[in-house]
Amino acid sequence: MAATTVTSAIPNPAVLNQYNYEDWSFRVKLYLLAEDLWDVVEATTEPPKPEDGEAEFKAWRKKDAKALILIQNHCGSDNYSLIWGTKTAKAAWDTLAEKLKPPEEELVPLVPQEDLNINPTSNDGNESDTSDFNEFGLHQPFFDNVAKGDWDLAKEYLSRNPEAIRERYSILGLTALQLAVSLENVNMVKALVELMTEEDLEIQDANGLTAMAYAVANGITQLTKCMIEKHKTLLSLPLPPDNVIPLLMAYRFGHWELTRYLYSVTPLEALLQDNGRVGAEIVSESFRAKKFDIALDLIRRCPNLALAKSYSGLTPLQICASMHSGLLNGKHLKFWQLWVYDCIHVRPDSAVYDTRINVENVEDDPISKRGLIGCSGMGILRGLVPNPRNFFGINHIYKMKWTHTRTSEILHSMCEVVKGKSLKQLRGSVVQAAIFEAIKQGHVEFVREISRANPVVITLIGENGKTMLQFAIECRQEKVYIFFSELTRIEPLLLVKTDQFNNTLLHAAANLSPIAQLNHIQGAALQMQRELQWFKEIEKIVPPKILEVVNVTDGMTARDLFAKNHKELAKEGERSMKEIATSCTVVGALIITIMFTAAFTVPGGNNGNTGMPFFLDEKLFKVFIVSDALSLFSSTTSVMTFLGVLTSRYAEADFLESLPKKMIIGLFTLFFSIATMMIAFVSTLFIMLGEKSWIVIPITLLSSAPIVSFAWMQFPLLVEIFISTYGAGIFAEKGRLWEASERFLG
Repeated sequence: MAATTVTSAIPNPAVLNQYNYEDWSFRVKLYLLAEDLWDVVEATTEPPKPEDGEAEFKAWRKKDAKALILIQNHCGSDNYSLIWGTKTAKAAWDTLAEKLKPPEEELVPLVPQEDLNINPTSNDGNESDTSDFNEFGLHQPFFDNVAKGDWDLAKEYLSRNPEAIRERYSILGLTALQLAVSLENVNMVKALVELMTEEDLEIQDANGLTAMAYAVANGITQLTKCMIEKHKTLLSLPLPPDNVIPLLMAYRFGHWELTRYLYSVTPLEALLQDNGRVGAEIVSESFRAKKFDIALDLIRRCPNLALAKSYSGLTPLQICASMHSGLLNGKHLKFWQLWVYDCIHVRPDSAVYDTRINVENVEDDPISKRGLIGCSGMGILRGLVPNPRNFFGINHIYKMKWTHTRTSEILHSMCEVVKGKSLKQLRGSVVQAAIFEAIKQGHVEFVREISRANPVVITLIGENGKTMLQFAIECRQEKVYIFFSELTRIEPLLLVKTDQFNNTLLHAAANLSPIAQLNHIQGAALQMQRELQWFKEIEKIVPPKILEVVNVTDGMTARDLFAKNHKELAKEGERSMKEIATSCTVVGALIITIMFTAAFTVPGGNNGNTGMPFFLDEKLFKVFIVSDALSLFSSTTSVMTFLGVLTSRYAEADFLESLPKKMIIGLFTLFFSIATMMIAFVSTLFIMLGEKSWIVIPITLLSSAPIVSFAWMQFPLLVEIFISTYGAGIFAEKGRLWEASERFLG
């Protein structure tokens, strides 16, 4: 039978030294056997010469060169000097053995000779003494045949020595089956498995790995399948070294084809053992790997797995709640990305695996022709851009929405276990822990889905007696806050509830935002403004008596607590605004000086008789005068506005609107003055150069560089300040989310 060998599967040996020669030589010999090169190393006769036949000599020379290069590449740089200059692989091998092989008395056989109950035989079946066998152990011919992939000779040997199929040899302790699996020889594995019992398949090598563990770890579906078809009980047996079933090991290694096959044949009882720990781990791993097909089917079949603890001690429901990218609210998208997100439609996953999965029909890649529906204009763009979906980031947004859709489907199925549970059952449960984690992450979709399944959850109390509304305010999750605040129309007592330290909703708003939330806002001044916006928003919804409530820990009202907690942030905001105002004031003053001087040194000079400019009647001269005046006036306005910023009192209330308004006016007028200054400069060049106006074109392009650089560095800040001050605000979705809250109760 022809050898079927994949040598790339053989692990590289460690660097050769005087202590590991036995292991190194065994590995390299296996490699040479697999490549059909060992005969040139162990040859006992003289190698062929050119006069013996050119074809035979060239074939031997090629094999010898391959073997020599392999030995040289694996002996290490320190030992290369020992074989430098050797011309044959046999000479190099013998030299390394002579220099590094330990004396015979130092060799410790893996299996003591006195414990063996068999007599060694040669390959031809005749008795021979122990000198016919080397340090690689008894049954060496059998292992050589397995390595070469020659089943005929291996089978013949087994007919005389059936015990060889379960023996372990070499320092690695490999069985013949483990060796065949390592070489990915499918035919050899199938043949060996047919002759082995279930106990034989559980034999471990020196590293504690079984043949099944080898196959699963390498993701070899064919080899795993042939072992399972022979002994189906292997599906439920834990594999070393982590003692998990094959399906879970394949999941952890990310071999998805093998995973789907194993899921199709693994009995459901194996996934529900140990209180559903295995099944819960599979669903949890699906969330981490973003492979949802198996998890969705498993949860639909066993919704109780949502509350089962995985190996990490967390339940799938908690893992889903803590995923940063699992749901849309965990992502911060720009307005155009949200538009693309809303335009994309992802097909729902209605596939159920039953007990037989068709791997070819699984939606493994979300970017597929059947998945992306909502982008009908791609055909037009494809003519202009080679791959428009990648160029415009649509593929990334689609993958994101695909993840969100599949997560939502799993979440919907998991919520089945929440239905009908009483408040007493929910208190202190994993459901309570999961929903508070979702609030912390801002997953309003998670909160809404759980609340729709069981409206009782909205009355759950968290750590230190905090309500969900209070916790959402403390975590600065505006969408979750809006969802719960609108529910106060139904449950108004939520507005006046306090925690065990007598902290009200307003005290929660008085605390400093989490660092993760503040980092999304540019600059301390805008961060302070956002904090004030939160405080003012909560002031609107709470009853007036809440304003005077004093907490226990600080003995302060919410207003006093806000001032205390935001003292440092206000100072940092003052410092940053003064730095910006100072820098912009210097720029504005320079522009004032330049444009004021330019007004009296007009291009072309003045007529000595009349005192009027020579180019007074030119249209370009009028452009120059107008742009010069506009630049002068706008820069003056900018300087005066920034002076107002520098001399402000910087009270807390000033950060809400007064200071941002001044910054908007100052930055806009400064930008306008720079633009009009460039227009005045270009118009002057056209007037002065006249017919040589072609020179002005590159200069005009260069003159746009200051405008572009300012727009690139400062204009985003101007836009952000404007949106933050005069935009719709973070609480603009109240009406839409109120409708959603009504629907979930309906």
